[in-house]
Amino acid sequence: MRFYKGVIFDFNGTLFFDNPKHILAWSKISQDIRNHGISEEELHEHINGVPNHKVVAYMFHGQCTEEQMKKYSELKEEYYRQFCKEDKDSFHLVKGAEAYFDVLKKDNIPFTIASASIKQNIDFFVESFHLDRWLDPSSIVYDDGTYENKIAMFKKAADVIGVDIHDCLIFEDSISGISSAYQAGCNAIVVIDSANKKDEYGKLPGVIQVIDSFENFV
Repeated sequence: MRFYKGVIFDFNGTLFFDNPKHILAWSKISQDIRNHGISEEELHEHINGVPNHKVVAYMFHGQCTEEQMKKYSELKEEYYRQFCKEDKDSFHLVKGAEAYFDVLKKDNIPFTIASASIKQNIDFFVESFHLDRWLDPSSIVYDDGTYENKIAMFKKAADVIGVDIHDCLIFEDSISGISSAYQAGCNAIVVIDSANKKDEYGKLPGVIQVIDSFENFV
């Protein structure tokens, strides 16, 4: 593998396997709003990869106020953080991630995180996983409401670490994230196969490798 001047990580599903916690949180929100949980069909068609406010609007059949969307979007993330903390066995970074951070820091290769998470969750991750041991938390790009999409977030992350995105290695886990990284100008995308879709991921533009964890990547 050739040398890259900078590295950008997605977070959820890439550095931290947390999809079950999001499902639990949305099921709880569904109970609050509709008095029943979510179906497998709803999960794939209306929830996965969809912004919080749109999921809330869907659960209200489009009949909700801005205040309700904001309230339940924030409540969903509160539930999510609660479920993360309660499941102590899985509340850790993906295997090998910390060792890889150590290697990047030792070799003076700049890196940061570009995540669609909100600030409260980013602060939660920084505190829980002590991410400030490896990077400046202020360098993390997150959903502050100013980015049009993940493409813009990846471009900002490259700018933050001072590396042309064509010279960056990006780690992602979702098809939409992979597509965004490629559209942002990255041709070196490593996919963390948290969804067991290795064959599908390997065929996507820009993908150079599919891995299960960071253990063997170092």
